[in-house]
Amino acid sequence: MTTVDDLAAEALFVSHLQPSQRPTCQVVQAEVTRMILRLGSEGCAAVMAAEFGDDPETAVRRMLWVRDTLAVAYPEITALRQAPAIAR
Repeated sequence: MTTVDDLAAEALFVSHLQPSQRPTCQVVQAEVTRMILRLGSEGCAAVMAAEFGDDPETAVRRMLWVRDTLAVAYPEITALRQAPAIAR
């Protein structure tokens, strides 16, 4: 995981996008940017932490969706994560 990857995950997690909406990559990227600009990195992390504290089972399911969605919307982050450590 990278800091960029974590921030994108936190931002998408706290967004109002839902899996049932089946958002496009462009929509996901725009929403990640919007939430970062709106809440900042600390705000995204705080809201996400509160959700995990309030309803951990739902939060875990949402985070699984977030990770899968980000892997498609940001393939370059996924490629970095999967690259051998020596290549970095």
